Amino acid sequence: MDIPARGDDNGGGSVSSVTVFSFPTLASLAHATEEELRGMGLGYRAKFIIETRNLLVESGGNDFLLNLRTQRDAEAVQEELIKFSGIGRKVADCVALFSLDQDDAIPVDVHVQHIASRDYDPTVLGEAKSITPTIYKRVGDLFRERFDSYPGWAHSLLFVAELPSFRGILPADMVREMDEWKEHEQRKKLEKKEASKKAKAK
Repeated sequence: MDIPARGDDNGGGSVSSVTVFSFPTLASLAHATEEELRGMGLGYRAKFIIETRNLLVESGGNDFLLNLRTQRDAEAVQEELIKFSGIGRKVADCVALFSLDQDDAIPVDVHVQHIASRDYDPTVLGEAKSITPTIYKRVGDLFRERFDSYPGWAHSLLFVAELPSFRGILPADMVREMDEWKEHEQRKKLEKKEASKKAKAK
């Protein structure tokens, strides 16, 4: 499909068109091979696409996905989606939130965990060095407890606010608070590293 596109960023340029493509349907992928998909530049993802196609067909195809949209339990939808090759909890929650009407799905990564630690519960990570399934759920629960309506979308707005391109439109005191917390976390990491070095030296 071709859509209109402006020629420059000032709004005064000529209008041309840009070609955009939709995702392939299940039917169009029915006879695709891993080799063909690799040939299109999909690399290691080709295998996941073939395995996902096969499991999706076995699960009921489009009807299976449409049924997930009617579910009211984002965690149950996540459990269904992580059965597919290459899909972890975060990607499953992204799909659930952005495509399957699961407003309670909270995609959690280290940036989202930092927001939760800074703004809601500084102890959420505890002594863990990475996001375990228990911490993943706890971080999501912090957003769900705070925002009882559309917590997934509240999470998305807070996530976007952390991006450098949005700093200029945030209130100055908010940016200062974000920077101070970041510096505090960096100091804590450095102190822990130094303490570990000293312990090893003994």
